[in-house]
Amino acid sequence: MHLAFVRTRSQSGLSALPVTVEIHMSSGLPAFQVVGMSDAASREIRSRVRSAIVSSHLKWPDYNIAVNLAPTDHPKQGAGFDLPIAIGLLLASGQLPSEAAKDREFLGELGLDGAIRPARGALAATLATTTDQRDLCVAREGAPQLAAVTDSRIIAATDLLTLCAALKEPEPALTRAAHIPMTQPSYPDLSQIRGQSSLSRALELAAAGGHHLLMTGPPGVGKTLSASVLAGLLPPLDPATQEELWLLRDLAGLPPTHHPEFRAPHHSSSIAALIGGTARATPGEISMAHGGVLFLDELTEFPRAVLNQLRQPLESGEICVSRAEHQHRYPARFQLVAAMNPCPCGFAGSDDQHCHCTPDRIWRYRQGVSGPLLDRIDLHITLSKPASSQLLSHRQEQDASNPVRERVAHARFTQQARQGCPNRDLAGDGLLDACALSSATRTWFSEVLEKMKLSVRSAHRRLRVARTIADMNESEGVTREHIYAALSYREMPDGAAGTRY
Repeated sequence: MHLAFVRTRSQSGLSALPVTVEIHMSSGLPAFQVVGMSDAASREIRSRVRSAIVSSHLKWPDYNIAVNLAPTDHPKQGAGFDLPIAIGLLLASGQLPSEAAKDREFLGELGLDGAIRPARGALAATLATTTDQRDLCVAREGAPQLAAVTDSRIIAATDLLTLCAALKEPEPALTRAAHIPMTQPSYPDLSQIRGQSSLSRALELAAAGGHHLLMTGPPGVGKTLSASVLAGLLPPLDPATQEELWLLRDLAGLPPTHHPEFRAPHHSSSIAALIGGTARATPGEISMAHGGVLFLDELTEFPRAVLNQLRQPLESGEICVSRAEHQHRYPARFQLVAAMNPCPCGFAGSDDQHCHCTPDRIWRYRQGVSGPLLDRIDLHITLSKPASSQLLSHRQEQDASNPVRERVAHARFTQQARQGCPNRDLAGDGLLDACALSSATRTWFSEVLEKMKLSVRSAHRRLRVARTIADMNESEGVTREHIYAALSYREMPDGAAGTRY
């Protein structure tokens, strides 16, 4: 009787759960059975592992082989168990010394020719094995990026035979970390927005405080262009958000990135595509936009049921995706940018185009977006067609993205130093402390809230925007003028004479 135990990892959301591959070989009729996962996946693994071992000029053990993936209640999917099973067979048959698997974990898919291929969830496995102070044996492809994890120890090989040779060495060579290029994604420059000064200011304000933005206007005024411009104004990701985004992209099979994501799903997207779902409870577009921009163009064309799913993650910054056998919690702290036409034909309120929509049709068109969702969007701006002379004007350097990006970065730094988070995440006493309202301003704002019948959530959102406007003006406290400007991006009380930021 021969026994072997090999450590590996099972992907569960963004976590890598520990799994032990147990190999038992006994005399009797030759057989190969894998338990602890579905029958279909078991058959595929048996075929790949057997062919990989034979093709690598290693001896296939002619025993009654039982492979168990423990514990049985952990989810086990994908081809990443090929490599640990093959290593376990070689250990149990004596073709590898027992020390080969000591303080090591294995993760990788095997080709029929013995080649080792990357498996999804390798980054989560790297973080977990680093915490447990173990080496991780993976495919050569993508290993330098995994080695960039601090204190990680990565042993990489192109094929099974090469890995076996490395494991027989007293000190196998570790993979050196690769430098991930910090290339800035190509986004349109802010100077391309001509004749829309209020829109440019709203984009800067949204980027500085991380606020959600809704743009309403006729077709062709620059709503889609503005959304992509905003992604280029955001500051670099903080380390915690960057690690979460890397884990999300690794789960989706995408390379890592250092910059905020820009996601623009089509309005035909389902709830599972936007929020997350499928049988495996995978992340959706809102999680892939974590730390970046989620752009919903033609907002009213999205099904109302789909849009209402955004309400909870907009508040909490995370989403719990539950299915029959899986329940995973994913980060979803994105910046929502939405665009919509004022009516079905798009020309309601236009000075140079006649609108053919009836009032009832316009009302039904706007009912596609619920009030609670609109209430969660901090900045509302109505756009109109700019003058032709403005469209042909020369580019102004002060309106370019670079100086605005510097002001945004300075404002974010100020917010981080003051309260440890962007203004959009302020709440409760922390919000009041950050605003530092004078007693006169506090009394006046209370009267405004009473007059406008605003909810507590609405009041807090107006204060967050006012705090960002004060930061852009380098003001220590929020004044009445800052609140006037914040209210002008949603509504103004009767008799108020404030101007926009």
